[in-house]
Amino acid sequence: MRRSCLNEVHALAEQDDRVLFVGSDLGAGTLDAMREGCPEQFFMEGIAEQNLIGVAAGMALEGYIPYVNTIATFLTRRCLEQVTIDVALHKLPVRLIGNGGGMVYAPLGPTHTTLEDVALMRAIPNMTVIAPCDAEEMKRLMPLTLGWPGPIYIRLAKGGDPVVSQPDKPVAIGRAIPLVEGRDVVIVTYGIMVHRALTAAEALREEGIECTVLNMHTIKPLDEQAILQSAVGKRLVVTVEEHSLTGGLGSAVAHLLATTDALENGPRLRTLAFADAFCEGYGSQNQQIAKAGVDVVDIQRTIKEAFV
Repeated sequence: MRRSCLNEVHALAEQDDRVLFVGSDLGAGTLDAMREGCPEQFFMEGIAEQNLIGVAAGMALEGYIPYVNTIATFLTRRCLEQVTIDVALHKLPVRLIGNGGGMVYAPLGPTHTTLEDVALMRAIPNMTVIAPCDAEEMKRLMPLTLGWPGPIYIRLAKGGDPVVSQPDKPVAIGRAIPLVEGRDVVIVTYGIMVHRALTAAEALREEGIECTVLNMHTIKPLDEQAILQSAVGKRLVVTVEEHSLTGGLGSAVAHLLATTDALENGPRLRTLAFADAFCEGYGSQNQQIAKAGVDVVDIQRTIKEAFV
C-alpha cells in the first residue's frame, strides 16, 4: 500500500507541476525514480516533522500541492499543533501521508504505534480522513486527492495486505462502498480490517447470519446516508477498527445512530476497537490485533453473542 501510494504521488507530479513530495526519512531506494525524474518537485527535509508541516504549509500558500510523508504517529501526535494551525485553519491543500497507521510498527512499541491518529485528525476542522483497504483501492483513491479542497490525512497500512476491494465498484472520497450485502447485520470498517470483516461475514453466513460489509475508506466526512440505508431493517451494527475505542469510526457511528431520527426501532450497536490504554509488550501487527480482541474470531463472537 505504501509503495502504491508513493508511486501515485510520482505519477501525479508528472501530470501536474504543482504536486510536490516532502519527506522526512525515506528508506533507501524509495522514490528514487521521482527524485531523478522530478528533482524540482522532490524535497527531503530530515527528521524534523513539525518543521516539515510548516514547510508544506508555506508551499501550499504559494499555490503548490504538497504530499507530506512520514510515520503516522509523528505526523499526527507530534505535529498536531502545526497540522491544526498552519494547515487546517487555512484549509490548505496539504496531503498528509501517515505511514504505519495502527499497529504496523508494533515491534517498536508504543512510541511508534498509532491508535489515536484517526481521532486526532477527525477532531480538526476542515480535515478529511481516508484509509484505503488495500493497495488497489489506494491506486484508485490517490488521483482523487489532487483536486480535493482542503487538507487530507491518508492512513497507510504496511503493505502486502490481501486485496479485497472490487475494481468494478466506483470509488469516491466521502462515499462508502458496500462490498457484500446481508439481511441481518451491518459491519462498518476501514483499512486492513475490511479483509477481516469479509472473512468473518463469510463464516457467519455458513451459520445462517447474513452480514453487510461497508467499506468506510473515508472516515471523515462520514457517509452517513450509506450507514443509515444499510442499517434499515438490521438487528445489529458492528464497527471494527485498528484504532482506539475513543474517537475513531465507532465513535462516529455511535454519534450518528444516537442523534438521528431516521431509524425507528434502530439496531443495536457494538464497537470493536483497541482499549483506551497503551499497548503492552511487543510483537507483530497481527499478534497485537489478536491480543486486543479485534480479529476475525472476535468479530464472529461479538456478532453471535449480540445476535441471540
